[in-house]
Amino acid sequence: MLAIIDYEAGNLTSVVRSVRALGIEAAVTQDPEVVAGATQIIFPGVGAAGEAMANLHRLGLDRAVCAACNAGVPILGICLGAQIIMDFSEENATPCLGLLPGRTRFLDVRQSHPRLKIPHMGWNQVLVQQPHPVLRDLPQGAEFYFVHSFYPDPADSRHVYGVTSHGREFPSIVGRRNLLATQFHPEKSGRAGLTLLKNFLDWDGADVE
Repeated sequence: MLAIIDYEAGNLTSVVRSVRALGIEAAVTQDPEVVAGATQIIFPGVGAAGEAMANLHRLGLDRAVCAACNAGVPILGICLGAQIIMDFSEENATPCLGLLPGRTRFLDVRQSHPRLKIPHMGWNQVLVQQPHPVLRDLPQGAEFYFVHSFYPDPADSRHVYGVTSHGREFPSIVGRRNLLATQFHPEKSGRAGLTLLKNFLDWDGADVE
């Protein structure tokens, strides 16, 4: 069973619609027991790290997601779900889930590129840095849709699977073992996004260090 985590961090409709287009029904849930029984998890979200972590704590979903990750369940983080898997977020100075060592940082390009806007919004290229089952068949430089002001920055560069440039280069795909996360929104990214989602739904969480 695929579980889509609902921790009151944005509209989940586009994620549900995309997986249904791929022939998969999902349980959109706030129930830790449902998460505990899931065979795959999508961890999406938009909004602020502080509020998101407070909601996860209140609902008991923080412990459920961490337990699932530690048990080897394949997890796909999206946008905010790629940021709060880190140890700490600069947004609201928030301790996070600690599933991937590193920090979430502000995408500060104001001095070097004053004409660039933050939040970074719109389509941008992703350059894959190393192979991964979920990234199979994606053309190098494929474009995906971004809406964000922060980005995940793993402590170990081996956990960076894709990068993007907006005034500076930043990690846009990160992961370790059975966890992969994208700063962009695959569910809003057309054919390339659907390819990534399909690859995730076909992945058993194995074959990654």
